[in-house]
Amino acid sequence: MLSVARLHCAYGNAAVLRDVSLSLGAGQLLCLLGRNGAGKTTTLKAIMGLIKPRSGRITLDDIELVGRPAHEVARLGIAFVPQGRRLFPSFTVEENLRMGLLLARDARETLDWVLELFPALKERLDQRAGTLSGGEQQMLATARAMCARPKVLLMDEPSEGLMPSVVLTLLDALRTLKANQVGILLVEQRIDAALEVADRVALMENGSVQYESTPGELVSNPEVLLRYVGVRR
Repeated sequence: MLSVARLHCAYGNAAVLRDVSLSLGAGQLLCLLGRNGAGKTTTLKAIMGLIKPRSGRITLDDIELVGRPAHEVARLGIAFVPQGRRLFPSFTVEENLRMGLLLARDARETLDWVLELFPALKERLDQRAGTLSGGEQQMLATARAMCARPKVLLMDEPSEGLMPSVVLTLLDALRTLKANQVGILLVEQRIDAALEVADRVALMENGSVQYESTPGELVSNPEVLLRYVGVRR
């Protein structure tokens, strides 16, 4: 469904992605792990059309995405939940969701579907987003992205700043999205959370994918995590 092939990106003369290749199918979750500066967020931004690659291909269902602006990429079926959530804090939950519904064909049906995915938001529709807890804000950011009914969801460190109990709720939501055949490309720093929900893991270093495996293979080979992420599971 989503294919990234030999992607190169740079900021000015500084190369940040080098020959990155990834693939993601419907209902799969691929997690990108790596130290800060490894190129994980840049990969998401390049896929979303926020950064123009120097070379390489990005396709969704064989449709070329390179060179398309972000709003076209969104219309074709990719949604992005950035680090920090980027909500409208003075808007209510419902108003934030309706911003996401601007791309929806059937806004009422889509809103009902999203609230079924994230039932905790049903009781918060009239509450201002800035007054929500961190976990509720992350759910809202994810729900707003899902209002476009994307085929692929890009998520940048969604568990950042969340309590462990809230992270478990987030992981349940990701499993539900997978069951709805949404492909998820996840950048995450919490190793245990990533390994629990991912189908595959790609380890990045210096702008390149150095190692890709299943979570089970990584658990049995802790030296790989130590080398590329700096921790032992």
